[in-house]
Amino acid sequence: MTNKTWFITGTSSGFGRQLTEQLLARGDRVAATVRNAAAVDSLAAEYGSRLWRAELDVTDTTRIREVVEQAFTDLGHIDIVVSNAGYGLLGAAEELSDDQIDRQIATNLTGSIQLARAVIPHLRAQGGGRIIQLSSMGGQIALPALSLYHATKWGIEGFWESTAGEIAPFGIAVTLVEPGGARTEFAGTSADIAKPMPEYADHAPGLLRRMLAGEVPALPNPGDPAKIAAAIITSADQDEAPKRLTLGSDAYELVTAGLRERLTALEAAKDLAYSTDADDFTEARTNEN
Repeated sequence: MTNKTWFITGTSSGFGRQLTEQLLARGDRVAATVRNAAAVDSLAAEYGSRLWRAELDVTDTTRIREVVEQAFTDLGHIDIVVSNAGYGLLGAAEELSDDQIDRQIATNLTGSIQLARAVIPHLRAQGGGRIIQLSSMGGQIALPALSLYHATKWGIEGFWESTAGEIAPFGIAVTLVEPGGARTEFAGTSADIAKPMPEYADHAPGLLRRMLAGEVPALPNPGDPAKIAAAIITSADQDEAPKRLTLGSDAYELVTAGLRERLTALEAAKDLAYSTDADDFTEARTNEN
């Protein structure tokens, strides 16, 4: 297997850290971005020049372009770009502050879009490559108290559904990764939590807060971050990029149930959908049949 060069955002913890550690251990090169470069000091000491690093806050579009330009200049060729930086925002929609909403969208959605816009010209110029976007099972289903997080993940899935078709002719393939609950810092130190309103204390947002505080048992997080990272790496070694990787038993079960429910509702509304076509279109379709 030929060693590859990767560009990964958000490598200080979680999936980004796992990916970086596993890739360096197998001999690949990694361009790692973090908000604080010291977070990967230990990896730099162990792996030397195979770890290229830069400080990056993905809410800074100008900085994204600078870092991407420098990475391609210094490394010459990047095989895989992993858009991983992001975090969770917990709370009922009306509990969230304007600043929390703006920051969540700027990080999880706009940051991912602007990273894509920065790397695509370089990948196209070099004749192709692969982009791996960390989404979530929350890009296919939605749970109470995570409305803005879901908005960003459904949004980035829609962005890539369209953009993947635009860049495929240039040899650039895209994979959306949809993990379920995993044993990372998603609902811990990396999460942002809205100021509580008493009206929600006995409902889903209040229950979630009590789970985080350890006052009631939390829902299980079956996902192993190391195994999830390994599955992502394996997907990049495949000749044909999978469009989606749904990872974790909870992700598979919840996404399957959600898609079946939506398809059942859609099929039940077929007659209504067709009834709203213009008469001349309906007549032309009938004549064709």
